Amino acid sequence: QVQLVESGGGFVQAGGSLRLSCAASGRAFPPYTMGWFRQTPGKEREFVAAINWSGSITYYADFVKGRFTIFRGITRNTVSLQMNSLKPEDTAIYYCALDRSTEVSAQLAQYDYWGQGTQVTVSS
Repeated sequence: QVQLVESGGGFVQAGGSLRLSCAASGRAFPPYTMGWFRQTPGKEREFVAAINWSGSITYYADFVKGRFTIFRGITRNTVSLQMNSLKPEDTAIYYCALDRSTEVSAQLAQYDYWGQGTQVTVSS
């Protein structure tokens, strides 16, 4: 079993920044891909960003390019999402996810494990 624990959500004004972090533990045998998704009430969960095991490949949703950066921690079992220039429409619950394959994908079904989510609220 794999556990994913997110941290770093909160409340921020538009234009501000937040950093989310996620730590994987348990039977998470490398290499694996990690990603971030988000969801708002009444909408489907959507892809935000993903990164491969080494950190050499990243993939972003168009609506966060240039504003968000995904990166691995030194121990590689952690992934962070630096979110800058936040907008009210970025308000959502953000979920960390782990894909046991090495493919860097935006497809929700590709991911095997999920964290419980962390709330991000951006006020206008």
